[in-house]
Formats: sequence, structure tokens, C-alpha cells
Amino acid sequence: MRAIDYFDRGHDRKPSRTAIIDTVTGQQWTFAEVKALSEQIAAAMQKHGFKSQDLLALYGPNSGMLLVALLAMWRANGKWIPVNTRNAIDANAGYINYVRCNWMFYHSSLVDEVTQLRRLCPTLNTFVCIDKPMDNEWGGDPSLDQFIGGVTAADFVEPEIDAFGNMHELVGIFPTGGTTGPSKGANVTNLGWGTMIETAADGMGGRTDNPVALVSAPITHAAGPIALSTMSLGATQVILPGFDAEKVLQAIDHYKISHMYLPPTALYQLLASPEIGSHDYTSLRIFILVGSPCSPEKLRQAVEVFGPCMCQSYGQVECPMIVAWFPPEDVARFAKEAPEKLASCGKVTRSLKVALLDDDGNQVPLGEAGEICARGVLVSHSYFEKPEETAEVRKFGWHHTGDVGKFDEDGYLYIVDRKKDMVVSGGFNVFTSEVEAAVTEIAEVRECAVIGIPHEKWGEQVHAIVVADGIDEATVIAHCKARLGGVKAPKSVAFVDAIPRTAAGKMDKKALRIPYWGENARMVN
Repeated sequence: MRAIDYFDRGHDRKPSRTAIIDTVTGQQWTFAEVKALSEQIAAAMQKHGFKSQDLLALYGPNSGMLLVALLAMWRANGKWIPVNTRNAIDANAGYINYVRCNWMFYHSSLVDEVTQLRRLCPTLNTFVCIDKPMDNEWGGDPSLDQFIGGVTAADFVEPEIDAFGNMHELVGIFPTGGTTGPSKGANVTNLGWGTMIETAADGMGGRTDNPVALVSAPITHAAGPIALSTMSLGATQVILPGFDAEKVLQAIDHYKISHMYLPPTALYQLLASPEIGSHDYTSLRIFILVGSPCSPEKLRQAVEVFGPCMCQSYGQVECPMIVAWFPPEDVARFAKEAPEKLASCGKVTRSLKVALLDDDGNQVPLGEAGEICARGVLVSHSYFEKPEETAEVRKFGWHHTGDVGKFDEDGYLYIVDRKKDMVVSGGFNVFTSEVEAAVTEIAEVRECAVIGIPHEKWGEQVHAIVVADGIDEATVIAHCKARLGGVKAPKSVAFVDAIPRTAAGKMDKKALRIPYWGENARMVN
């Protein structure tokens, strides 16, 4: 099915149910009202020249209307161009120009950035300000209310749809992380997107008769797809403008949140909040962690605090969200019976096949580490206008994720590193995530990143960057030697106030390496 069909599925469950609550403006819409409003916006887009499979970017903080605009774009059969407001302007301009995006809906709070983008991006030619009209040197941009004036939902013309839900058309061109260079655009089809939503909904659904989802991570990033997945279940979306640990904890209690998504780094902030013991979290059924591996010890603590709702999924832009699923039942059980299994990201889902391959395309023996490779309809079609890069990640008939993992005898998958992050010290492979997990077992440690730095004798040495209170380097090294042995234990530790992050919220290991390696493209020794 098409992306919008999944919203309509949620609508059809109960049109009168509240679909969206905007915690800033106080606005609320039922599913019926959102459907009608998305049709009206789509009709206005058509009136102003928007064609099926045209490209549209959303640029703003989370809001109820931003989510409605996303749904309207899909209703008009457009392609979503996610633009992260945390990115540098030049990076966003580069991506917009690369995919040749035409339309942008934006919020007035970011008008200065939008002004820079329109000067840098000649293909952008239609702008709508979501919250109010804006005067500018280009003749001004209408507010969304002005933009939809003169049309109604009845004016919307349904784009041509085939019996398969246009499965080969694109739902969007999604930027990859871009940690080693400019982002590539992953062409995601309705078939792959629908597979993601169906698989995710299977894991998250059927747990309450009153699903209420909290949206605090950026809608313009991973929170958008997860919101659509829960809307297909009929879930009300409670929208916060962004992540704030105390406001998230308050919202869980106040709105009786049943479903929520956060990256592990945000979970760590919740656990460190002075308000953690002041609220009721018993409404939670699904608290999903996505985006990077989670510290097993922090996950165990989260089960103690939030209850048997903690779960994880593993995926990437090219294989979105749900390659593996670690359901809350398993997480809760292992937190008590087998905490070492909390390092897993779960088992491979029904939507694809996964193999661990060596550099020659051979599957590695059980228990050994290899590159995680996937095959199935969840895999994105290709990289936008990059046939050579597409061919490179599709060698041996598999999609190569660039992640290194291993299976245990029970079929649980463990992410042990990014292939490019692995430290080779004295001829031994050291997986940084394993060292990070050991360091974060120490109660005083809030966060840790591990990298390789140059060493004259060993080539590289293991170096830990740690956010902590009241401990020293010797304590960290001694703990890791006891847990991991001398080879894997850090040889040096740096204490910092905060670990730098990419615009997607992941640890920026490229930035962490620069003081030791400089700007070298090849950060190995």
C-alpha cells in the first residue's frame, strides 16, 4: 500500500478518535479532521502545480501541523525529502540540490535558515510557512491557512492508483547518515515502506485498547515513520516540540502514554533526570530504542524504572527500522535472567533474510563476527542517481549494511561495531561497542565513546572518551581489564563534559578522531 493508506487504515478504525494533540498550541484533531485537512492541503498543492511524485521538504520543529503536512504530501503522492534542522545549512543545501527538491513547508522560527536555503538552492521554487505569512524579498510566502484558502477537501483529486498500491513508486528519498561524506539519497518505495510499517505494527500493536504515542524526537527524522506506524494502529499522537527529559517524563504520566520512541542517548538523559522517580509510567507498553546500540546496563536500569515495556529495533536508512526486533517480553526476561543478552538487538524479523558475511562474501561460522547483510523487500531500491555506490553495497546478491554483528546459538543478533569503527590493535580486532558497554557498566559513567588512536607499536590503541562524575582513568581501565582482558581494555581515557553528536543524534566519532588523526580520510595506522 501507499504511505497514506496506513494513516487511512487508522482512520477507519474510529474516525472520531483523537489523532493528534499539539502540546504547544493546545490544538487537537480527530482522525476524521486530519483526513479532511490533509485532503484540503493536498488539493491546494495540486492547485498550485504540485504533481504526483514531486518532491517536498519539511523544515521546522515538531508540531501537529507539521505532521498533518507530511500526511498531505503523501496524499498528493509526493516524495518526502527529510531535511534535518540540526544539520549545517551547507549540508542541507547540498542534499536539496542533489535530489532537486522543489517544494518546502517551513516554520517561521526558522525563517533565517530558510532564507539562506532559498539563496543556495535554485530548484526550490514554492514555499509555504506553516504558522503565519512571511514577508521577504521574493514577494512573501503564504501561511498554510492562506495557502489552502479557496479550496476544500472535496477539490482533492486522487492520484492514479493501481491494485497494488503503486508499490514501485517512491515514498521519499532519504538521506543516509553522511558520516564519511555527503549523504546519499536512498530511494524508498511504497513496497519497502509498507513492509516496514506492517512489520513494526505487528511488533507494537495489540497491547492496549487505548494507544497513545509520544512524539518528541524529530518528525523530520525517524519519529515520522514511527508515528505513521502507530497511527496505522489508531494511536493518538502527542506532539512535543522536541526532546526535553523532564517534559517527556511529565507527558508519559499526564497523557498516559502507551507507545514512545527515543534513541538510547535520550534514554540515558531520562535515567539521569532528577524527576525520574516523580511520575507514573505504568501506562507504557512499548518504549522503543532505535538509532544506535544501547548500553546493556542502562537498558537493565530502564526496565527497573519503566517496567516491561523496553524494546529495541535495528535498521538503517537503506533497510529501515526493523531488520531485527527485540520485543519487550524478551528484554524484561533477560533483564532478570540473562543480562548479557541485553547487548542483543533481537532476532531477525519476518520481512527479510540476514547473513553475516566475510569480505569474500562467505557466511561466517556461528558465533563469529561478520558484516550484517540483508536480502528482501525491506531493502531500499537504490541510491538516487548513484549506480556505482548502489552496486558496491549490493555485492554477492546482498545489501551490505556496513555493520558488523554476530549471532548466538538462540538466534539473537548482536551489533558489535560499524565496520569503519573497528579498532585493529596489534593485529587484534577490537569492537568499540563491546568496550563502550563495559565502560557504561560503571555507575558513575553517563556516556562513553571508544575510538582507535595512532600507536607506534600496535598501529592503533583503544581510547575511551567518557562523560562521568567522580572516577579516574585507572578505575575505568581496571574495570575493563577485569571484564574484557588487556587487549580490549582502553589504554587511555579522556573525560569530557559531552560527546559531540551528528545532526541525527549519533555519536560523532569522526569529530572525536580528528584531534588524533587530523583530517585524514584513512584513519587507520
